[in-house]
Amino acid sequence: MSTPLTTWYLEQTAPGDLSPAPEPPAPAGVRVVRAEIPSAEFSRFLYTAVGADIDWTDRLPWPPERWRETVERPGTETWVAYERGTPAGYIELEGQDDGVVEIAYFGLLPAFRGRRIGGHLLSVGTARAWDLAQRWPDRKPTRRVWVHTCSLDGPYAMANYQRRGFRLYDTRTGPHPG
Repeated sequence: MSTPLTTWYLEQTAPGDLSPAPEPPAPAGVRVVRAEIPSAEFSRFLYTAVGADIDWTDRLPWPPERWRETVERPGTETWVAYERGTPAGYIELEGQDDGVVEIAYFGLLPAFRGRRIGGHLLSVGTARAWDLAQRWPDRKPTRRVWVHTCSLDGPYAMANYQRRGFRLYDTRTGPHPG
C-alpha cells in the first residue's frame, strides 16, 4: 500500500502579507530576472531540472505546442534565479481571472538548495505576483496570490511559504499518484 499524498494550499490576500527574505549572503552573486521572451524549451529545462528528484511528472508528457501555449499565455511569467550566471531555480506565475495569481511552479535545482536562495526567489516572485497587472494592463489588480505544495516537495517548502507570509487555507489527502 502506497503512502497517501497530502497537498497544502496557501494564500496571501494583500501585498502587506509578504514577509521578504533577505538576499543570500555574499559572495553568492544571486540575481532574479524575468524571462521576458517566453521559451517553451527553457521552461521545460527548468521544470525537469528542478523537479526530477522530487517527482514532478505532470508536465513531462506535454508536447512542445502545449509548453509554448502555456508560457505564451498573457499573465504568465517565469522569473529565474541565477547564481553567477548559472540558473539556480525559478518561479512561474500564472495570472488567473479576477485578480488571482497562482504560483504554478517554484523550486531550485538540487545543487542550489539549502543556500538561502529559495527564500529570496520566493520573495521576489511573490512581489512580482502582486504587481502583475502593471505589466499586463488588461488584467485586474492582484487581490490574491496562492500556491500549493505537497508531501512530495522538498522538506523546507512549506516552512518557506509560511515564513514569506502565506497562510494555510486547505489541506487534502488522497492516493499517491505513482
